[in-house]
Formats: sequence, C-alpha cells, structure tokens
Amino acid sequence: MDSTKNKNDSAAADHTSTSMSKDTTNLVIVNLDKGDSDFASKAAMGGMAEVAMGRIAESNAKSQRVKNFGAMMVEDHSQGGDKLKQIASQKNIILPTSLSSDDQKHLDELRKKSGDEFDKDYMKMMIKDHKDDIKEFQKASANCKDGDLRNFAINSLPVLQKHLDSAKAIAGNQ
Repeated sequence: MDSTKNKNDSAAADHTSTSMSKDTTNLVIVNLDKGDSDFASKAAMGGMAEVAMGRIAESNAKSQRVKNFGAMMVEDHSQGGDKLKQIASQKNIILPTSLSSDDQKHLDELRKKSGDEFDKDYMKMMIKDHKDDIKEFQKASANCKDGDLRNFAINSLPVLQKHLDSAKAIAGNQ
C-alpha cells in the first residue's frame, strides 16, 4: 500500500467519529472561526440563564406581568437554544451544558427573593442582560464568518429587542 494514502486515511479518520463508514464522499470537515465558536458558546450559556431565570420568575414574581415575561423568556430562549443546538451539531461546536459561575450566582440570588423585591431586581437584570445581548448579537451579525451563525444572530435581534422593550415597559410600571 502507498504510504501517502495511509497518511491521508489517518488524517480523515481524525476528523470523524469511530462509526465512520468506508465511503468518505460525504465527509465534511468544518473549521469554525474562534470568534464564531465563542459567540455560539456565549449565546448558548446566556440563553440557558434566561430560561432558568424565567422559570424562577414564573414562581417568585408578584406581578402577573413579570410572571408572563418570565414565561416569554422560557419559551423564546428555549426556541433560540434549540436553533443554536441544530447549528452547533452541524458545525461540530460543543456548546456548554451548564451555567457560568456568574450566571449561577445571579440565579441563586434570585431564588432567595420574592414579591416586589424579586420583580424589581429581575426586571432590572433583564434590562441589563438584554442590552448586553443586543450588543453581542449585533457584533456577531456583522462579524461572524459562518453564514448560519450570522443568520442566527440577525434573526435573534428582533426577539431580543422585543424582550428589552417589554422589560423596560414592565420596569417603568413598578
């Protein structure tokens, strides 16, 4: 056997799972830009945090508007997370499966609150988080090299803006 062929076969095997068939005509190796994969990871972690905090809002909030906002966070960020997971699986991006220590700290602090105090602090946090998210997603929509991630960022911006507008409206009525 030709030694060059062995080296090529070995290189291809490094980029596939052990269940790879002998037919490599459909082999796709995706080299993703570090900035793109960092965006995907941050977006996934942020979405998980929004879902977790939304669930707490559904139970700890006093105001029905805040409870409804929490439910919207759970629904919208779960859908966004599912879309991102689809893209990540196609691109071989490993997304985080747990919250960052900062997000976990915020979650633990929120769990201790209820009533008016919860409503005020949660909505303040949602305004700050969504302002930050919008900046990150705008940056990704302009800078992502991967078209699927760029489109994910672009398509997520109206939803994030809706969340920010809603959070501001609710916070203004407290």
